[in-house]
This record gives sequence, structure tokens and C-alpha cells, in this order.
Amino acid sequence: MELDSLKAFLAVSDCGSFSHAADRLHLTQPAVSKRIALLEHQLGCRLFDRIGRTVTLTDSGEALVRRAQMILQQVEDTERAIRNLTGQIGGRLSIATSHHIGLWRLPAVLRTYIEAHPEVSLDLHFMDSEVAHERIVQGELEMAIITLAPVTHERLIAEPIWRDELAFVCAARHELAARRTVSLAELARYPAILPDMTTFTGRIVKGMFEQEDLKLITGMSTNYLETIKMLIGVGLGWSVLPKTMIDDDVVVLEIDAHIERTLGVIHHVNRTLSNAGEAFLEMLRSTANIS
Repeated sequence: MELDSLKAFLAVSDCGSFSHAADRLHLTQPAVSKRIALLEHQLGCRLFDRIGRTVTLTDSGEALVRRAQMILQQVEDTERAIRNLTGQIGGRLSIATSHHIGLWRLPAVLRTYIEAHPEVSLDLHFMDSEVAHERIVQGELEMAIITLAPVTHERLIAEPIWRDELAFVCAARHELAARRTVSLAELARYPAILPDMTTFTGRIVKGMFEQEDLKLITGMSTNYLETIKMLIGVGLGWSVLPKTMIDDDVVVLEIDAHIERTLGVIHHVNRTLSNAGEAFLEMLRSTANIS
């Protein structure tokens, strides 16, 4: 089996589409189809059922997914181990991060890193912290810079980098903005626009209110903090935002409660970081505000 065929197979499996897989791999759709056809010929079975535009795994395809992931990971680990012996800082570094961290925390780090290590090919993936967390658990990417989970997964090494203080905010025209101080009980009487409660940030906020036996009114939610800021800016509700995002578009509410989250790096406990990954981690550590 060719490694390129296995990569194409996993891309189609993950995307559920030959065209989307082709975009991810920077190939044409016929090229992806050819690689899948070759793999099916070598294995003597169909890996996908194609009904109209719907692509689903067959039983044989389901059986191959995990094995293909293991094969590609072992090849990548071998290449990494050899490069590490030479001390070379190069090759591909696959990193996942959230959109917020990518916009507000990483630009300066990435700029410095690229200038210092031009031989490294950065493979950046933007996704929710919870999705990135799972992809590192499954060994699909080398590291992720995310909002850290309250409890570290047994398969992961998590290192805090930034303490991200949060603030309760609303629009200047919102009724709450005229009050000197606001209690959690008063906040609970007004609609909130928050990240989904399945997110790490959403759980932090929900936990604060549950401790006071209060129920949140959440008629609208989105995981993009920049979108949340826009929605509260037009007066649709209150929210919680990182203090780094606070400007004249919102009013900070004085609450007798401290709220923060921890941003940091995770990687798999059984996966040795590449020299490129170690260099990136050291650069992140140099920006840390957590001792």
C-alpha cells in the first residue's frame, strides 16, 4: 500500500467528500479518486459506498481507518526520530489551535518562529478547542494550543501557557450597563450570548451559575468570541469575553466574582515531539504569563 493512497483514504473518510478531500490535500478530485481506486484494487474490496453525492465507509473501510492512522503515525514518528537524532529543526509541524488564540495570541509567536526556523513547514489547523483536544488524543496532530480542559486527559500532556482573564460585558445601551455593580442573580434574569455549554469556556461560566443554583437564559450561542462581541455590541444580551478583547464597543460589568480560563499546549503522552515542535514549545514558554 502506498502512503499517499492511505492519506487520500483518510482525507475522504474525514471529509465525507472526494472534492473536499482534494481541497485538503491540494490535489485534483480525479487524482484523489485514482488513489482510492488503487487502494481498493490492492485490498480487493470497496472502501466507500458512493450514492449520489453521499460518500460513506463500507465495513472494510471502517476496519481500515484506525489501521491507516496507525501506519501513517508510525511512519511520521520514525521520520521524526531520525530528524531528532541529527538535531535538525525542519520538516512538517502540524498544529491545531482555536480561532481566538490564532487571532489574539499566536501571530507574534508564529512570525518569530518562521523567521528563526525557515526550514519548518507549518501545517496549521483552526478548530474549536474541544475538537483539537480530541484530535490530539487520537494522535492525528503533533500539538495543539487551546483552552485547556478542566481535567487533563490520561493520554495527554498539558502545559499551561497563558492565564486568560475573563470579564462580564454588555453594550452601553443595555439596561445592566447603568448599574454600578451587578450580582450573578441579576445577570441570570437577562438573556446571555455564550459559547456552547459543551465548550470548555461555556462549562466555566455555567459552573459559576450552578454553584449559586442559578439558571442561565441562553437564547443564542456561538463558539466564535469575535461574533459574540458583535452580537452583544448591538444590545442582544450580556456575555463573558477575554479582557484582551475589551474596548470601547462594550461595557465591563462589575461582578463580585473572578473568572478566568487557562490557555496552553497539549500533545500526546506517547508521542515524542519533533525538534520543530520542541522549538515551538520553547518559544511559547517565553511568552507565558503563568509561572
